[in-house]
Amino acid sequence: QVQLVESGGGLVQAGGSLRLSCAASVSLFSRYSMGWFRQAPGKEREFVAAISWSTGIEYYADSVKGRFTISRDNAKNTVYLQMNSLKPEDTAVYYCAADQGSWYLDRLYEYEYWGQGTQVTVSS
Repeated sequence: QVQLVESGGGLVQAGGSLRLSCAASVSLFSRYSMGWFRQAPGKEREFVAAISWSTGIEYYADSVKGRFTISRDNAKNTVYLQMNSLKPEDTAVYYCAADQGSWYLDRLYEYEYWGQGTQVTVSS
């Protein structure tokens, strides 16, 4: 069983930065691809970023390219999402997800394990 716990959310002004963390309680964390998704009120959950365990390739939604960076520290069983130049439209609950696969990492249903989410609010 994989447990994921997100942290680092909060309230920030537009143009500011936040770093989200997701700690995983699992052996062989290095063998899991990790993703970040978000869900704004009244909207569907959408892909933000992912990193493949097998290739290390990073994937980003067009809306966050150049502003967000995903990274992982396998020694700490943690994945991060550095968010810069935040906009009010980035306001959402951000979820961490994990899966042992390496493909289609931008697809919600690719992931087997999910965290509870952390709220990010960007004020204008």
